Amino acid sequence: MPSPAPDRPGLLIRDPYHYSDATLIIPPELVGCLQFFDGERTDLDLRAALVELTGDLRVGDLEQHLVSTLSQAGFFEDEVYQRMKDARHAEFAEAPRRAPAHAGAGYPDQPEELRSALAGWMDGGAPATAGDSLVGIAAPHVSPEGGLDSYRAAYAALGPRYQDRVFVILGTSHYGEPERFGLTRKPFATPYGEAVTDIALVDRLASESGSAVKMEDYCHAVEHSIEFQVVFLQHLYGAGIRILPILCGPFARSIQGGGPPEEDENVRRFLGALGELAAHEGERLFWVLGVDMAHMGRRYGDPFAARAGEGQMSSVTRFDHGRIERIGAADAAGFWESVQENRDALKWCGSAPFYTFLRAVPQSQGELLHYQQWNIDEQSVVSFGAMAFRKNP
Repeated sequence: MPSPAPDRPGLLIRDPYHYSDATLIIPPELVGCLQFFDGERTDLDLRAALVELTGDLRVGDLEQHLVSTLSQAGFFEDEVYQRMKDARHAEFAEAPRRAPAHAGAGYPDQPEELRSALAGWMDGGAPATAGDSLVGIAAPHVSPEGGLDSYRAAYAALGPRYQDRVFVILGTSHYGEPERFGLTRKPFATPYGEAVTDIALVDRLASESGSAVKMEDYCHAVEHSIEFQVVFLQHLYGAGIRILPILCGPFARSIQGGGPPEEDENVRRFLGALGELAAHEGERLFWVLGVDMAHMGRRYGDPFAARAGEGQMSSVTRFDHGRIERIGAADAAGFWESVQENRDALKWCGSAPFYTFLRAVPQSQGELLHYQQWNIDEQSVVSFGAMAFRKNP
């Protein structure tokens, strides 16, 4: 992404998988050289580009510095990177719990500070209606700072009656494999304590889904879409809530090639297993979707600067609401057709969890509780909202 430091312009590079802890800022004049590290062009091609850039034939030291800096930071697909990757995966596989990855950044890392912050964040939310019989909610997974109103609207809908449910948390897998679902047996730790993962349900899904599932998926170690939901649920019901955390990889083949996601055998098999589990467990389960919607502007590859609620984002609001209406009507096929239009030009990162829920719990109808857009930076916007799902009467 563009460097956020005014005194250090250029391109900021970091590793969202956390294999590498390094953060580099490539100076503007060297950004163009990154295209030569594509596995096809040679050292001679890079050297020629540096000579043209500097006007000096003596570029050996500059070339070596650029190459060694990127390699040592873990940003080449080489032995250094592979060692970092293997070490991180082994560390997660051997860990007794899924450690909080975003405490101290996305939310306070001390229990009392977190409790105070959540109390303030939830203040003013409409109280849950005692007679409501929800089957699930959808909340954002954007930073609580940016999505506070939507988080509040979603979690204010939950009353004490849901405390003993198993919360099936369907989160966007931002870094996971397409057409795959990530599971883990590990409890989720936060500053509040440990949420208990229902291992029996995890094992049942894993045994029935085969290659559709990636067990002890490392993406759980770094992903925020489930972690943020766990924190809000623990605030409402206590640290020891029971959860079934599921990361949903993108349905990329369906978006690019047409046809429903179930044309992929892995997706079909997992959705079938999850639907059977939903029917068998019934009201023992409560569904929580950690989902954002559109991603527009420079950060996301668009040729324009986006401002929330302005210009092209007004059209995005209309398109978002069209999709939301189909979700609310439990129209899984219609929703997915809208996602496939123009190969998902809106870039909804929550499309796979939404579709997964609609197929697993087809009798539910949704109500939009809140919708908003937020400038994640000066030129880029994320949209998201809160929804409540109830059974058809």
